[in-house]
Amino acid sequence: MDNVLIVVEDLDTVIDFFVELGMELEGKGPVEGRWVERVIGIDDVRQDVAMLRTPDGHGRVELAMFHTPEAIRAEPKDAPANTLGIRRIMFAVDDIEDVLARLRTHGAELVGELEQYEQIYRLCYVRGPEGIIVGLAEQLS
Repeated sequence: MDNVLIVVEDLDTVIDFFVELGMELEGKGPVEGRWVERVIGIDDVRQDVAMLRTPDGHGRVELAMFHTPEAIRAEPKDAPANTLGIRRIMFAVDDIEDVLARLRTHGAELVGELEQYEQIYRLCYVRGPEGIIVGLAEQLS
């Protein structure tokens, strides 16, 4: 897998959230032109795109903010975990409570509760800006 795309309304706020999660901003800039229109099947596209990389360099999240045409919402803003489609991206973290505290400064809230799965993981879902859900998993030793 190369990357996952998330369409957002406030690009800078969402970038800050993912950077706080530990991702590195690779680049940010405008994307438009006939080539992108042909790839995504939408005419008159003008967007800003940011690419973020995981610390290990193996995964990336692409964020896109459409100026034209305006983005549309296909589901409830804060869709529950059982809504069809991609619901979350899971990240491995070293200290789940530290990450939660840092993400809360960006408006993140727990979806449910921080729980432990056997003696293997501590896990939770966090709803960040624009309703984006990320899972956090701390592997226990």
